[in-house]
Amino acid sequence: MSKRTTILLGTALSLMIGLPAHAQETGNVEEAPAEMVKIDANGATVLANVNGEDITLGHLIVARQGLSPQYQNLPNDVLLQGLLEQVIQQTVLGQAIGELSHRAELQLENQRRSVIATEKVDEVISTAVTEEALQSAYDEAYADAEPTKEFHAAHILVEAEEKAKELIVELEAGADFAELAKEHSTGPSGPNGGDLGWFGKGMMVKPFEDAVLTLEPGNVSAPVETQFGWHVVKLNETRMKGAPPLDEVREELAVKIETDAVEMAVQKLLDAANIDRVDLNTIDPAALGNLSLLDQ
Repeated sequence: MSKRTTILLGTALSLMIGLPAHAQETGNVEEAPAEMVKIDANGATVLANVNGEDITLGHLIVARQGLSPQYQNLPNDVLLQGLLEQVIQQTVLGQAIGELSHRAELQLENQRRSVIATEKVDEVISTAVTEEALQSAYDEAYADAEPTKEFHAAHILVEAEEKAKELIVELEAGADFAELAKEHSTGPSGPNGGDLGWFGKGMMVKPFEDAVLTLEPGNVSAPVETQFGWHVVKLNETRMKGAPPLDEVREELAVKIETDAVEMAVQKLLDAANIDRVDLNTIDPAALGNLSLLDQ
């Protein structure tokens, strides 16, 4: 929502929010509730007419969708009044301007293209994600997936090799790894006992990964140097992880299906279109930022 639109809506809402209190000051006479108007199909119910130009419920419904979150959360009774006043204000302003500027005409053309393109994209993705498509995408992505080995390790990160060696001596004497990590580790995992959770090959820096690969579960490494400092590494356990269940990757696959469907639809339309392009090497790129061209 543009800054100018926000100003108009903010003004309209301020006026509307103040109406109930003002109405109460006029007296204590209770009025019978107004008879509800029947809502026409397609939002065609006319809510106002400005110099012969209708403003319908449909106009307000669309306007509401474009509101920023701070306005979206307002009650519908407040928004109904505020949006109507906003659109009335926009209408009288639009009627007062007369002939549109060249810049405004171009903006309207671009907005129309954008709205229509979005409508087509919505149409494409509305039917793209089906259970069959999800299963097919899942099979394509994971049918040949080999189980991979994952590691659950912890570490104590210190600045000097000598400190790492001292900690190893303490561990050999029976000290608790997690407690030493909490006390001495300078890494972000220190407060959590040095626990790094589960990770696979390629997720850690090479010297660290090489050390992990040499360990058996329960063992502690010799001091390992990386660009972060010196590590004392403990391998807690390993596991073989295969393909994730479909439900775990459903959302990820749905996004890919939608993206592929849109790309395919766009490419099909491009292939069928008659498009003549100017050689952009003949256009000065600086012209793209020259707003004064729109005023000529």
